[in-house]
Amino acid sequence: MAYQRVAIVGAGITKFVRRAQETGKELAAQASKMALESCGMTMKDIECVSLGTAPDAFDGVHMKGEYLSDGSGGWRKPYMRQFVGGGTGVFAPVHGWYHVASGMFDTCLVVCSEKMSSCHPHPQGAFKTIFDHTTEQPLNPTLIWIFALEMNRFMSTYGITKEEIALVSVKNKKNAMDHPAAQLPMEITVEDVMNSETLAWPVNRLDISPASDGAAAIVLASEHVAKRITDKPVWIDGVGWNLDSAYWATRDLYYPRYVEKAARMAYKMAGITEPQREIEIAEPYDPFDYKELHHMEGLLLADRGKAVEMLLDGKTQRDGDRPMCPSGGALGVGNPIAATGLMKIIEIFLQLRGEAGKRQVPGNPKCGLAQAWGDLMQVGTVVVMRI
Repeated sequence: MAYQRVAIVGAGITKFVRRAQETGKELAAQASKMALESCGMTMKDIECVSLGTAPDAFDGVHMKGEYLSDGSGGWRKPYMRQFVGGGTGVFAPVHGWYHVASGMFDTCLVVCSEKMSSCHPHPQGAFKTIFDHTTEQPLNPTLIWIFALEMNRFMSTYGITKEEIALVSVKNKKNAMDHPAAQLPMEITVEDVMNSETLAWPVNRLDISPASDGAAAIVLASEHVAKRITDKPVWIDGVGWNLDSAYWATRDLYYPRYVEKAARMAYKMAGITEPQREIEIAEPYDPFDYKELHHMEGLLLADRGKAVEMLLDGKTQRDGDRPMCPSGGALGVGNPIAATGLMKIIEIFLQLRGEAGKRQVPGNPKCGLAQAWGDLMQVGTVVVMRI
């Protein structure tokens, strides 16, 4: 099937913070304005809008897509909302890609906005109802509870220690010190992670990304429009997504097969046959430190059980052979659920254009990947980008 080529030509991102003074609409409007101004466009140049945002309960507003439509520039334009939990921030640009690649539109504004601090008493409360009401809710589970099970399974399968996994948090929080939007940039040690509060063994507080408010936006354009707007388009060459069963307890959690299936879909579209060699830089989703390693393997960027060796060898550092999360990731920049994945898309966009400032990786990478993950450990979303 023939598609129009689609490029990212502009991007904007707000500061990720706890308890932002702005409403979700205002955060969306700020990011949209920044993205449009970055490429010299206005809303008059935008033909459609793709919005990503997480559960309505976060904002306490039912029909949240409609609620955020004015701030996202969606009024009186073709407008579509997407939501697949934490996978949303990479799924919304996939939708935007289809709008343009299909030939239906030449431009699309993709906006992802999240205001988690509106949820009382805590955003975790919004997740209480996502479990099966008969077999799981009576056990009163939380997301941290089930992620602790997955982390333990990953560690025990390959003999990985908590100290080794803590190195991901140390790396990403340090990388975030150079990100202007970062919420929790800091220089910490493995001991700091190990000595932080135990929430549900083996998960400690510094193993986890923070709840955040924030928004991000990108501008997509067809090839003939992109070449008129910029000399440095970043092409979306592959997209992939996959959904596994919501009955997570029936799966072996040591390996995210749905991430592999999403990655293989994106790689096939992009013509990538050797991801470990061809993907030069990546932003795997890291709401927990073990997830960066878990997802590297699902993305086929490391052999099963070997991602930790790349970490210990320094290959995933910003100046390493295969930089992972040079932005600082969700662990350091923050995790306003839907906006986090789009932040990762923006990081690869800036890195491939050589515009990441202090975060710029060496070697002039030409091909990168952003990935997100969500719902009940069941959604994988992947975008491959090239210059």
